Amino acid sequence: MENQITKGVIWKQILLFFFPIMLGTLFQQLYNTADAIVVGRFMGKEALACVGGSSGQLINLVVGFFVGLASGATVIIARYYGAGNKRDLNRSLHTAAALSIVGSVIITILGLVLAPSMLRIMNTPGNVMAGSALYLRIYFGGIFFVFVYNVGSAILRAMGDSKRPLYYLIICCFINIFLDILLVVGFNLGVAGVAVATLFSQAVSALLIVHALMQPGQLYQLKPGEIRFYPFLLKSIIAIGLPAGFQSVMYNISNIIIQTSLNSLGTDTMAAYTAFGKIDAVYWMISGAFSVSITTFVGQNYGAGKYSRMKRSVFICLFMDLIASLLVSALFLLFGKYIFRLFTQDPAVIAVGMEIISIIAPSYVLFIFIEILSSALRGIGDVMIPMLMTCGGVCVVRIFWIFTVVPHFPGIKSILASYPLSWALTAILFIIYYFITQRKFYKEHRDA
Repeated sequence: MENQITKGVIWKQILLFFFPIMLGTLFQQLYNTADAIVVGRFMGKEALACVGGSSGQLINLVVGFFVGLASGATVIIARYYGAGNKRDLNRSLHTAAALSIVGSVIITILGLVLAPSMLRIMNTPGNVMAGSALYLRIYFGGIFFVFVYNVGSAILRAMGDSKRPLYYLIICCFINIFLDILLVVGFNLGVAGVAVATLFSQAVSALLIVHALMQPGQLYQLKPGEIRFYPFLLKSIIAIGLPAGFQSVMYNISNIIIQTSLNSLGTDTMAAYTAFGKIDAVYWMISGAFSVSITTFVGQNYGAGKYSRMKRSVFICLFMDLIASLLVSALFLLFGKYIFRLFTQDPAVIAVGMEIISIIAPSYVLFIFIEILSSALRGIGDVMIPMLMTCGGVCVVRIFWIFTVVPHFPGIKSILASYPLSWALTAILFIIYYFITQRKFYKEHRDA
């Protein structure tokens, strides 16, 4: 079959690749959103804070680091797939599988042991501490399935298959929703019920993705007996993926610091920010889908030697993400109050939630330059400078703001102002860096 990523109409192929990823991310997000809706409506705002809030930020920290690290494998695999290099493609696949297994064992042990300590460091309120610790421990107990699914689905997408991960997530999302209702409403298991439901559904998605990778007849095939680290490929994966993983950690550390500041404002603010996190995820799933799309497009066309096609795809993807960001911002601002009612009927929580939306939603348009340009640079292996710009422009600025400005102007507006400020600064850095480096790149690289 002809590879349309390297030959088809660019805007059409980006959209055909983008929509399954976006919908897949939507259903993956519904895992946690279903948890929040069920416990928020049936167990109260304290339970809602348990499945999001501090525990959600810690989960994002850990999973984000590993997904960032594994993104090195997707870049390498996309490149080998675009070049038709079957041997190194399969060796990269088995190295990535080994990385997910070893990584999950380490994270499971650390998560089970350190969960309460990490929650205390984040100033988690006493009335949600026990539930948050329980949710975290059950989640980390099944982190193997999370890593396997995320790595496996990223590998399929790197080779242009964004549909099967979507199909698997649809199946498992409905399993999760059914189990949420059964265990929380039917058996009154509360926070433990939603955690078990999420773990079981993620196990099913991991099994389905492994089955897909093991099927013969493709340029690639996962064989359990061949799972091992190939040193050269492991080094290449880490060289590309570690900066992305570190960048994710810095993002999430800054978010944890922000969460810690918000926790001091009380349960209403914590519950509102938890619900907003589920709503906000709609934007991030769209932005993330464009990110995966452009990384794959750039990586495969780089491997195929089609450099002018790489260049055009970046500008087309930027334009698409701009339109999507404006539409999502308008949706949240106009209908946010009604969306919040899915999670809670508490008027105080909804009022705080709308205040959060009014600060962050209009700023989404700033982030598109960071997301698309950094992802395009990652596709050709340029990761170190983008990582430093992101960590400095986004993460360090936020941390500096929280510790120097917020104490003098306490409150939710002051805390959340760190988002648009850091995005604007980092977007300017990326625009300058991208145009300087890519001018040099395209002078040195001509189409094959």
